Amino acid sequence: MKHIISSCFLLLSLNIVAQNISVTINKTVRLKELFKQIETQTDYKFAFTSQIDTNQKYFKESKDFNAVEINELISLLNQKLPFSFSLQGANIFVKEQIKSANQRTHTFSGTILDEINQPILGANIFIKEKGTGTTTDENGQFSIQLPQGNYSVLISYIGLKSEEKQISLFKDVQIKYSMEADSQDLEEVIVTQDRAVSIKKPQMSINSLSMQEIKQIPVAMGEADPLKSLLTLPGVTNAGEASSGFNVRGGAADQNLILLDGTPIYSDSHMFGFFSVFNADAVNSLDLYKGGIPSKYGGRVSSVLDVKQQTGDYENFKVNGGIGLISSRLLLQGPVKKQKSSFMVAGRASYAHLFLKLADNNNSAMFYDLNAKFNYRINKNNSLHFSGYLGNDIFDLNEQFASTYGNTMGSINWKHKFSDNLSTNLTAFYSDYTFNLGLTTENFEWDSAIKSYGLKYDWMYFASEKIKLNYGIDATYYDFNPGTLKPTNSDSQFNYDQLDKKYALESSAYIDVEQEVSEKLHLRYGLRYSLFYRYGAQEINTYQDNNPVVYNPTYDIYEKADPTGTTSYDNGEKMADFNNLEPRVSLSYAFNEENSIKASYNRMAQYIHIVSNTQSPTPMNIWTPSGPFIKPQILDQYAIGYFKNFNNRMYSIETEVFYKDIKNRLDYIDGADLLANNNIEQVILNGKARAYGFELLFRKNMGNLTGWVSYTLSRAEQKTSGRTAEEPGIANGDWYLSPYDKLHNLSVTGNYEFSPKWSFSGNFSLQSGQPVTYPNGYYEFGDIHIPNYSLRNENRLPLYHHLDIAATYTPKPNKKRGWQSYWVFSIYNVYNRKNAASIRFTTNEDTGFNEARRLSIFGIIPSVSYNFKF
Repeated sequence: MKHIISSCFLLLSLNIVAQNISVTINKTVRLKELFKQIETQTDYKFAFTSQIDTNQKYFKESKDFNAVEINELISLLNQKLPFSFSLQGANIFVKEQIKSANQRTHTFSGTILDEINQPILGANIFIKEKGTGTTTDENGQFSIQLPQGNYSVLISYIGLKSEEKQISLFKDVQIKYSMEADSQDLEEVIVTQDRAVSIKKPQMSINSLSMQEIKQIPVAMGEADPLKSLLTLPGVTNAGEASSGFNVRGGAADQNLILLDGTPIYSDSHMFGFFSVFNADAVNSLDLYKGGIPSKYGGRVSSVLDVKQQTGDYENFKVNGGIGLISSRLLLQGPVKKQKSSFMVAGRASYAHLFLKLADNNNSAMFYDLNAKFNYRINKNNSLHFSGYLGNDIFDLNEQFASTYGNTMGSINWKHKFSDNLSTNLTAFYSDYTFNLGLTTENFEWDSAIKSYGLKYDWMYFASEKIKLNYGIDATYYDFNPGTLKPTNSDSQFNYDQLDKKYALESSAYIDVEQEVSEKLHLRYGLRYSLFYRYGAQEINTYQDNNPVVYNPTYDIYEKADPTGTTSYDNGEKMADFNNLEPRVSLSYAFNEENSIKASYNRMAQYIHIVSNTQSPTPMNIWTPSGPFIKPQILDQYAIGYFKNFNNRMYSIETEVFYKDIKNRLDYIDGADLLANNNIEQVILNGKARAYGFELLFRKNMGNLTGWVSYTLSRAEQKTSGRTAEEPGIANGDWYLSPYDKLHNLSVTGNYEFSPKWSFSGNFSLQSGQPVTYPNGYYEFGDIHIPNYSLRNENRLPLYHHLDIAATYTPKPNKKRGWQSYWVFSIYNVYNRKNAASIRFTTNEDTGFNEARRLSIFGIIPSVSYNFKF
């Protein structure tokens, strides 16, 4: 009996194996459909676990199998699919293939949008099984290579609901996901947008602020201000209230590269620093790189401020704006063609000049700006983007003095995706800054400008799961007009005069590598090679020993040298050239998911400079290129820091120590005449600068009370030694405080969610006073008192501090459609601190005694604004 049963089983098995079948496969066939084709033609049944997704389409080619044996088909399937097929009796067992070192990898990519279909920069894509992930770029896009398999993907971003998705990665997978607002986390305040990845990412010395955070920080005049909000971060200061520019780690304002959608902006403020040029409604993201700067950025030696505009909603038309005491704003966005193209237009204007006229005041001061962006999706691999900005300030003082100045910028950008692993970004841009001054009483006008034309081509390549490459080239052509003097009528005492125009070309190539060496060690390293060419036409002076500045030992002063001749350069003829290698490297070592240390080094070169010996940029500041007498500034910066999240990420702490060394920092002789000086080299000396310090940022990220405390202890110094043993240099050739030194810089920022309708915020700032040079005595020449000054920047202005508070009232917090609005009530400088912008020393006309007079800009300033959207 046993032999009969065995014989029957053998005959049955032989019959099954010998079966010939026909199947068809193509890109549209799902795995379960293949199983069905086989099961209907044979006696086999498929056996597999629930981990195998039979709804997926795994085939990348089409093929018909006619009258093939089951063994042959099984062998072919083992080659074509990421599974192991085996025959056991009447069953075909299906298992995932055993992972090996050379296992096939696929690309997981996609686009992450917020609830209004805006791309999210910095959304976290975390792969649970791998313990790693990536973040989205400014277009909300991400891409990561993974071994084939099934994964749990966590998508998260501060203020939006996290989402966990399951993916089967047995071919390239692309997703598009819109995140919803999280009412519990909506008001969380942090500085770093992606805390989880920031622990392991080698990038350090970067601070980011969302527009929500910026709008919570109280500022003067009640206008949300991205640049003023940067002053709450460690290592960032400015020259005081109503001052233009910002200083990073002891650097000058012209050492900051400011980019708007990748295009350089040369002036950052309206109304002499009362407002920044950035409309908070139009801005999507803001990143400030203070150190460890990636090699894609170059041209400045202090920092990079990368600002991205809103892209516009591809689905719905939306409006939002605000009405304040001295300015109002309006933003429109929506689709031109749904899912295909979108636009964003934002305008802002002040109207303080109208109140002046009502008060019979002949003075006038106003500004306006316009932001625009248009996007067009050609297909899934190609898109075009246009960005534009126009802003102007207009001043008229009693019809005797008039001034107009502002920025204009435009760019067109083509994004092309060759594959999930390789994409490119080609950008052409134009940017200019112009300044016009007219004096009616003197019958003349003064014009100056800097214009730049640029082209950038960036490539992004995912070489593997652990290596990402960024590389590219760029070139910028500069046209400098230091000044044009034009008489306005025949009564003018001035003749037409054109200061020498200057022309230059800056180009570079870079490569940047992000590498995961191990689960704990991550590296980012790169190299930038920059070149700078200075061109004619121009005629320049020659000097004895090539020194345009000479030392007069009799009076112990530096003076202008007398020219010995001139050299003429034709149009387009090269006058000077420079080139520099700029290596960058940074690393992070994560002890665990909550603790890491990071270190970085970067070298950068700066070829264009603002010629100014003031502490804060003014609209009349003149940009000038490196050339025969002005060398490019060269920076070497080192930093190391410790980073920690604790209490389930409720709290975060970031600490950094940095050291900066700058060669060829411009310095000026005492009494330097910079305005309308056609031979600026006669008042310039080449020195050096250094800055070093400690930065601390402590944050509370969750709960009703959120905020951060930042503190910086730092020193910024300059040194200009004598060129010979007889020359004293500046300040006797010793290190002296730079105008941007702030020994102590403390900022406390908080936001409290009292109820759905009411929230309260506050900011306290305290800084050491600005270094200045005071007279330490005087001598008499006849009846004239002539002051005698101390060494440069030996003194300081008084301590600077103020407290600002704000309250936000939302009448209908649960309303998500139609007209939505909220009120912001704020008080700047609550206790009416009279911070000194400057101190002037004069003689009292009544008493005849010398006295010091403090100039203060702001006292207490209450304000209110009404904000809306629909």
